[in-house]
Amino acid sequence: MRVKGGFRTRRRHKKIIRQTSGYYGTRHRLWRRANEAWMKAMWYAYRDRRQRRRDLRRLWILRINAAARKYGLPYNRFIAGLKRAGVALDRKVLADIAVRDADTFARLVEMARQA
Repeated sequence: MRVKGGFRTRRRHKKIIRQTSGYYGTRHRLWRRANEAWMKAMWYAYRDRRQRRRDLRRLWILRINAAARKYGLPYNRFIAGLKRAGVALDRKVLADIAVRDADTFARLVEMARQA
């Protein structure tokens, strides 16, 4: 007599069907289509967690560049000046300062210019 593994298979299938509830059409109803959709979604999530970091860094650099150019200093010279001055702020913090606190950013630009 052979064992078909019905309980385990059903449990595995139900888990995927539950995770794909809300998907369109057969992608949340049929096991095979749901499994394909779920695997693709997991791959996109994995890939885009890494892409989000790239996108955010690009956004921070844009904001820093725009703010630094207001004071007549391009991004590359601003960052190089900060490094020479020994200011150890990352781009995320610099972008936040540029958006929220213009006075502090102006002082940072002056420090970069002096160095």
